[in-house]
Amino acid sequence: MNLIANILIVIVALLHFFFLYLEMFLWDKPFGRKIFRMTEEQAKSSKTLAINQGLYNGFLAAGLIWSLFTDDSVKIFFLSCVIIAGIFGAWTVSKRVFYIQSLPAILGLIAVLVF
Repeated sequence: MNLIANILIVIVALLHFFFLYLEMFLWDKPFGRKIFRMTEEQAKSSKTLAINQGLYNGFLAAGLIWSLFTDDSVKIFFLSCVIIAGIFGAWTVSKRVFYIQSLPAILGLIAVLVF
């Protein structure tokens, strides 16, 4: 069932487009500060870094969408990138990053490899 894998990839891509939006446009807004648990000062001082981070999340999302039209090796590559980024985020920022970012990608990777 390649359909299951593709649905999971679309979900992971949508999450990363959402991360792009959060980091590039809402980082220093009340909603963004609440999501990332930051003070107004922290958000202002890190805004340019967040914009850059959001752009990278957009590249991951674009790669995941592109992978739907290519072979499984591209799916495996981009899902692996997301998993590694989520593990690193869990290690350096918060364990919840693993569950929000890596876990859906792990499920997608399993689906690609099994189906």
